[in-house]
Amino acid sequence: MKRTILYLLLFLAGWQWAAGTGLRAQNTAVTGDLSNTVPAEKWVLVIHGGAGGPPKGTMPQDIEQRFSDKLKEAMEIGAGILGKGGQSLDAVEAVIRFMEDCPLFNAGKGAVLNEEGVAELDASIMDGKTGLAGAVAGVTTIKNPVSAARAVMDKSPYVMLIGAGAEQFARRIGLEIVDPSYFITDVQLEKWKKSREEKHGTVGAVALDMHGDLAAATSTGGMMNKMQGRIGDSPVIGAGTYADNATCAVSCTGHGEFFIRNVVAYDVSALMKYKKMSLQDAAGFIILEKLKSMNASGGLIAVDKEGNITMPFNTNLMFRGFMTSEGKTEVQVY
Repeated sequence: MKRTILYLLLFLAGWQWAAGTGLRAQNTAVTGDLSNTVPAEKWVLVIHGGAGGPPKGTMPQDIEQRFSDKLKEAMEIGAGILGKGGQSLDAVEAVIRFMEDCPLFNAGKGAVLNEEGVAELDASIMDGKTGLAGAVAGVTTIKNPVSAARAVMDKSPYVMLIGAGAEQFARRIGLEIVDPSYFITDVQLEKWKKSREEKHGTVGAVALDMHGDLAAATSTGGMMNKMQGRIGDSPVIGAGTYADNATCAVSCTGHGEFFIRNVVAYDVSALMKYKKMSLQDAAGFIILEKLKSMNASGGLIAVDKEGNITMPFNTNLMFRGFMTSEGKTEVQVY
C-alpha cells in the first residue's frame, strides 16, 4: 500500500512538472511570433522616393546627392524606431511623414500639381499583422496624408476617405491642416507651367520589426497635370500598398493605372502564397516581365517575413535604400 502511494505521488509530481514545462513552452509560443522564423532582434527597413527620371549620368551630381542624403536621413528616423523595438507601423509612418515634409519628393510639400495648379494628395498604410488598412485620396489641406491614412485605419470603421470628407475627418481628430498653397514649391510651379505630360513617382516605406510584424505605407502627389479628381494606385490597398505577415510588405511607384489594373502589390503576396515563389522572383516577374510587356513604367520595394529585400524597377532610375539591424545600409539611384 505504501509503495502504491509512493508511485502515485511520483506520477503526480512528474505530471505537474511536465505540465508546467509545457505551459511555459506554450506561453513562449504565444508571446513570440508564429507566422515566421525571424531571429529575435532582427529588423529591416526599405524605402523609395519614386521611379522614373533622366538616364544615368544626366542628373546633376549635387541634386542626386541631395536625394541620397534625404533618403538616408529618412531611413535613420525609421531605424531609430525599429532599433528600440518599435512597431513597423510607427516606423513606416514616421519615414513617410519626413518625406512628405521634404520638398524634394512628390508627396506632401513639393507634390506635383494637377491641371488646376493644385496639389491633390493620396496616401495609404497597411498593418501586416492584423490586415487592417487606411487611406486618403484627393486631399488638399492635410499636411501629412500618411497620418490621416493611419487615423482612418485606427480611428474609423472605414478603409478609404476622399476629398472634403477626409479633410473634415482629419480636422476633427486634430491633425495639422494647412492652406493648399503650403504644398506648392517654386520648383513644382515652374514645372507645371512648362510641362503638360510629365510623370512623377511617389514615396514609400516597408518594414519588418523585431516582433516579426510587417507594415507598408505609400504617399504621393500623383501625376503632373493630372485631371482633377484622378486617383492613382498609391491609396488603393492591394494596388500600391499591401502587407501580410504571412508573406511580405510592398510599396509601389509608377504609372498608377497599370498598377491598379494589375493589383500589383497584392499580386506579389499572392504569387508567394499560392505559387510559393520567392519575394525576389515574384516582384521581378511582375515589374520586369508582366508590366514591362504592357509598356508600364515603375517599380516597387518589398520585404518578406524573413527579412529578404527586393527593389525592382523598369525605369531609368528609382530612388531607394534600406537599413537592417545587422548594420547594412545602402542608398541607390540607378
